[in-house]
Amino acid sequence: MKGERKVEIIEVSWRTVLLYVVIIIIFRFIGQRGINQLNVIDLVVVLMISELGVVAIEDTGESLLHQLVPILILTLIQIGLTYIQLKSQKLRRVLDGQPIIVIRQGKIDEKQMKKSRYNLDDLLLQLRDKNIGDIREVDYAILEPSGTLSVFKKSESKDKSESVFLLPLVIDGIIQEKHLNLINKNSSWLFNELKKRGYKDVKRILYCSFLNGQLFVDIKNE
Repeated sequence: MKGERKVEIIEVSWRTVLLYVVIIIIFRFIGQRGINQLNVIDLVVVLMISELGVVAIEDTGESLLHQLVPILILTLIQIGLTYIQLKSQKLRRVLDGQPIIVIRQGKIDEKQMKKSRYNLDDLLLQLRDKNIGDIREVDYAILEPSGTLSVFKKSESKDKSESVFLLPLVIDGIIQEKHLNLINKNSSWLFNELKKRGYKDVKRILYCSFLNGQLFVDIKNE
């Protein structure tokens, strides 16, 4: 009995070490996101792989190779989804969700808060975490898909029309219509502004932002 027990301990030990190494490598392949940045699908994959790893360690009667198969399948699915997300902004929005503006030019957007099931207590708590005790200090506050709150304080400049909130108007060649609406502009205005600066093809633009009347443009592969 003691001999069998010793063999079982050795079996569990080497399985633990091996699976530790395998899972670390898998998570490196999957990506560099922190735990607080994981979306729902990332979290499900992490939990499933972790659970399968525990089962593989404890169930010494089953072939380790067979137990690694579902872990590897989940990894391939996740890597495939990540690759597709790089190519498709629509899929990124479906899987990751979208950032939501909950304070706009110093005013709380109740409609957006209700839509995201985000209450005033949560908002005030996260503002306090950023050492902001007065909503009047805030120019814009954005609830990120990860649940964190990004806050942009009002400019201390004498020019009250000046903002510190930067709006991306083009991301990976796709015009962000919602952001154009926020600044009371349309795609025709954007096309004209880009042409003035020598940019004729929006699809070649990796990133274009707008802040205080100024456009910043970054071209793909340059």
